[in-house]
Amino acid sequence: MTQEMDLEREAQEFREGVRSLTGLLGEVVVGQREVLDLLVTAVFADGHVLVEGLPGLGKTLMVRGLARSLSLGFNRIQFTPDLMPADITGTTVLATGPGGERSFSFEPGPIFTNILLADEINRAGPKTQSALLQAMQEREVTLFGRHYPLPEPFLVFATQNPVELAGTYPLPEAQLDRFLFKIVVGSPGEADLMAIAERTTGADLALPGVALPESAIRRFRRLVRLIPVAAPVLRGVTRAVLATRPEPGSPPLVRRFVRHGVSPRGLQALIVAAKVRACLEGRFAVSVDDVRPFWLPALRHRLILDAGAGLEGIGPDAILAEAGALLQTA
Repeated sequence: MTQEMDLEREAQEFREGVRSLTGLLGEVVVGQREVLDLLVTAVFADGHVLVEGLPGLGKTLMVRGLARSLSLGFNRIQFTPDLMPADITGTTVLATGPGGERSFSFEPGPIFTNILLADEINRAGPKTQSALLQAMQEREVTLFGRHYPLPEPFLVFATQNPVELAGTYPLPEAQLDRFLFKIVVGSPGEADLMAIAERTTGADLALPGVALPESAIRRFRRLVRLIPVAAPVLRGVTRAVLATRPEPGSPPLVRRFVRHGVSPRGLQALIVAAKVRACLEGRFAVSVDDVRPFWLPALRHRLILDAGAGLEGIGPDAILAEAGALLQTA
């Protein structure tokens, strides 16, 4: 009984902390509530996020504000065609000591922080993009045979321009699969656009205060992992994920346009995000309703489509909507 009371008390602290966090962010970022909720979910699910949208939609402001409100270290890297991997990870330099002796020492790059904003990540070439692969998966950097652990927590929030824009390179599939979510940011409506103009053309734009300390993030991440998933729910979600594979019995759009379906990381992303939502809703068990809000952001970047999909204007969201109908019966 005491343990259950402790969990309930911690869950209540979690809910209150997240309400405070989203409230502070909402004072700085106009609209985009769904995007903010997904970013906050990713923090407590310990997952990286890819944010796609046109320039000027406040993507950088959102990530910087989130880092500040969580009192976490923050670095931003502007990805450009001439950016090199060493500009991200750091490199070994020859240093001269006080007595004139020389030795090699490691000079850490900007990746050694808690929240890394990889701004316009698809403006750099594949070689530079791949500098993040080990860091995103293993939370460490290996250079010249030595391993350098990254700070904990470590999250990559990457922004990218739509691939139709000139001067962009598609991200490798292996790197895309390491992102918990891919969020598509839409353009603001009239009311939000007026509010943005009013807030950003007057006095200096203030960043949010601190809502949660770093120690609370660790506690709440452990709490989220304790939320159970009943076997019928897990089985139903797994079957819906399997329906994204082009196999007999899969939905027609999947069989016609999908080359490779969702990887196991996609299922993991759905479950851990659903655990965060269940806890925030005051429940200690995951339901299918907790999975549905993450179906598109957790899976849209994991499908590999054939060329015919692009020619017919069929995107991953349309295909996932058809496969996601199986969640109705889970």
